[in-house]
Amino acid sequence: MSAVDTAVDAGPGLADRILGGWLGQIAGNMLGKPVEQGEVWTRDRIDHYLRAAGALPLTDYLPEPAVDHDGPPLRPEWRSCVRGRIHGSCRDDDVDYAILGLDLLETHGFGFTTEQVGELWLLRLPYLQTFTAERAAYRNLANGLKPPLTATYGNPYQEWIGALIRADIHGWTSPGDPRRAASLARRDAVLSHTGNGVYGAMWAAALIAAAFTTPTVRAAVDTALTVIPAGSRLARTVRRTVALHEAGLPWEETLDVLADETAGLGWIHTVPNAAVITAGLLYGGGEFTRTLALTVRAGLDTDSNGATAGSVAGVMTGAATVPAQWKDPLEDTVRSAVFGFDGVRISELAERTLRLALLDA
Repeated sequence: MSAVDTAVDAGPGLADRILGGWLGQIAGNMLGKPVEQGEVWTRDRIDHYLRAAGALPLTDYLPEPAVDHDGPPLRPEWRSCVRGRIHGSCRDDDVDYAILGLDLLETHGFGFTTEQVGELWLLRLPYLQTFTAERAAYRNLANGLKPPLTATYGNPYQEWIGALIRADIHGWTSPGDPRRAASLARRDAVLSHTGNGVYGAMWAAALIAAAFTTPTVRAAVDTALTVIPAGSRLARTVRRTVALHEAGLPWEETLDVLADETAGLGWIHTVPNAAVITAGLLYGGGEFTRTLALTVRAGLDTDSNGATAGSVAGVMTGAATVPAQWKDPLEDTVRSAVFGFDGVRISELAERTLRLALLDA
């Protein structure tokens, strides 16, 4: 029996799971986008905002700020990604990279090279829509440098979260095959990242691929750990998160411990964000809304973390059971900076992803 057959037998069909992954990624991204500034929008400030708006427990997109809002300002894009104002997804780099990865696989197949990833960036992606490690790599590409030098020259962001947010497509197109997903993600990631930055992409791709066939979130997390070096800081932090959850600590206390143990890495570094994603998944217990809410309420890189956790949760539940308050406002439409894809249907992206996933089934 193939991995795809196993995925279908395990619950929702493969097409529904892939669409669920896209919807979960986009919804989680939209939920976290208004408060994406981890040094300002801490966990306490996010919860204060929600409490003042009567939005705890969080079961929908963020409410818009009250007239007398006295906290830090939301990101400028908030008007198109708070409840009641959403008409299709707003543009974001997390979703752009999923689309770009889809285009990569359709153009070059699963044998793509790291050099071809870079060529596609230059062709399809505007420079000013890249950030941190991706912008450094883009600049290096434009100046004629080749991988792996593109990841190391003039790039202080090599272990930040950028490669992790590019990994979803490799998980969606490798259902039930986490090692293959990790291998694809690694080939993509080394264009711009090293060390834990690359491991984060491999881990996320494997986590999403495992979600198609594993019976529980914990099983998917355990499986994803097998594709990265056991002694890496990323692996040690994910295992620590699992242990704290297993010990019965409340979600808040687990996050406090992890924040202390990853202090100094910064709010965009892969390691503390992977801890937040893992905690959101484990304490969310496979329930879509709770997973998104806990992940985003934890702070740090809220839109990226919400996107990854939402991708996993959407794959596990399937699109049909994603609650309406998350998917209906998206209106099956994506705004994207990727050349040729602005306004594309989410359902079309999922259908194209399914075709790729079935190629080696």
